[in-house]
Amino acid sequence: MTRLKALSPNEVLALPAMTTVPQASAACGISREVGYELARSGEFPIPVIKIGARSLRCRRVDLLAFLGLGNSDAAAGPAVTASSEHITEPTAKQDGTSS
Repeated sequence: MTRLKALSPNEVLALPAMTTVPQASAACGISREVGYELARSGEFPIPVIKIGARSLRCRRVDLLAFLGLGNSDAAAGPAVTASSEHITEPTAKQDGTSS
């Protein structure tokens, strides 16, 4: 039996938005085989989405919430801030006309 290597929190945060069942299983510390069994039986710890005939995916946001990483600053991604540059409308020229 091979030893399972669970994903670190940083590796989980680096997963794509839609992860595979084996990736989500590794993040949860369960084997690929058990992950697929749980997904097929509807008992996987997070929602599994079937795409096409054979592809099973999980949303990273669900995985992060399940693992308690959902409130992490790193999980939120880059902060959106207001730009210091302002777009200004053309002002009236000295002669009273606008440009």
